[in-house]
Amino acid sequence: MIGRAVAFGFCTARDFLARGLLRLHVGPDAMTLAGAAMTAGAGVCLAAGAGTGFAWSLDPHAPKTAYPLLAGVFLILASACDMLDGAIARLGKCGSEFGAFLDSTVDRFSDFAVWAGIAYFYARPGRADPLMVTLSMLAMFHGFATSYAKARAETMVATFNDGYWQRGERVAAMLIASFGYNMPALLWQQATLPAFTVLRRMLHVRRALVGRPAPGDIRTGPLWRKCCLWLWPRMSVPYDVVTGLNIAWLIFALR
Repeated sequence: MIGRAVAFGFCTARDFLARGLLRLHVGPDAMTLAGAAMTAGAGVCLAAGAGTGFAWSLDPHAPKTAYPLLAGVFLILASACDMLDGAIARLGKCGSEFGAFLDSTVDRFSDFAVWAGIAYFYARPGRADPLMVTLSMLAMFHGFATSYAKARAETMVATFNDGYWQRGERVAAMLIASFGYNMPALLWQQATLPAFTVLRRMLHVRRALVGRPAPGDIRTGPLWRKCCLWLWPRMSVPYDVVTGLNIAWLIFALR
């Protein structure tokens, strides 16, 4: 499957780089903080030019900017740091409870930096767009609510990852929208769809607390549930289909 092939490639490259960084005595906490700095750079770029046209437009009168492209580069570097800090901790056996706490806290800062940068761009005097600012705030809220629902749930029920819009998918959406110069599409997507992940996690906790059994493996469930493609886990064909549709929206949706 596409997801399995991509995951294998990423894991192989990640572990190779992690071993090299360990030989240079780079610790996981340093990578976590480096990732935060890269995300802050992405937020600054988006604040400066999140919603302008294509940098490579053939129209000589079209506005041109490299800010979304630079934001995408910063986000790639931040994502690399985010993957490498855990790999360094695992391969070097140097993980700690504080490191896990630092990583989780910095992730929240990273989410804020991106959405705040986009909101600032659309709130600038003379070109303010209240709708886009509102969508930015909703997208920011959904990012925090999704992570909080999981963290709070894990204090009451078993560890779980219910819902399509986990952090990896949200960060990937930011990346694609940055390189696609399509922040409005990202805002509409993240201001709406992750709400269903929050709802799904709330229902999961409620079901567990009242003693109702979990739905079980979707592959052996009823037909109607199998048709809900967004319920399928990563590394499955339905998941790849949903991911492809989300990518197409971020690239081709009208600006």
